[in-house]
Amino acid sequence: MAKTIVQEFTKGLWEEIPPFRLVLGLCPVLAVTKTVANGIGMGIAATFVLVCSNILVSALRNIIPSKVRVPCFIIIIATFVVVVELVMQAVAYPLFLQLGIFIPLIVVNCIILGRAEAFASKNGVAASTADGLGIGVGFTIALGALAAIREAFGAGTLSVPFSDTIVQLFGPSFKPFTFMVEAPGAFVCLGLMLGVMNLVGKK
Repeated sequence: MAKTIVQEFTKGLWEEIPPFRLVLGLCPVLAVTKTVANGIGMGIAATFVLVCSNILVSALRNIIPSKVRVPCFIIIIATFVVVVELVMQAVAYPLFLQLGIFIPLIVVNCIILGRAEAFASKNGVAASTADGLGIGVGFTIALGALAAIREAFGAGTLSVPFSDTIVQLFGPSFKPFTFMVEAPGAFVCLGLMLGVMNLVGKK
């Protein structure tokens, strides 16, 4: 049992890490990764919703009628998204303003709904918790890594999550490659990282 729980957690860190393996949830990945602070903040919010919704879906899987399971899953997910919104407004309001519409859009994030449908509705609470936590941590790592590359080359800085601290990486003569913090730069950077992940995976 313990081995299975560990496997369910660790698969989200490499084998099924979104967005590089599952290639899901690309909208927030591309939109909020201009800075590390935004990427990590979105990752933590999505992880909370993912874990909590997985637990509740798994606990209620034998009660929810199969014909209305998807609407029920969305209601469960939406409930935890509201919790995240309220908590973020209370303790991290500047981050809430930065993430904007992408916080409520967690409701329709295909990663979260996909895990509820494909895994939590078919497995126990312990395994579903490990699955949600692993996928969520992997998603946060992916957002943080992509944001670090984009911010470092696009602005020459690294922002510290949940803080006003901004670390200057280069000297005054550095000219930021602003393409990296624009929408096309997000696609290019994601594509390059996907290519690297595929090469590493094959080896």
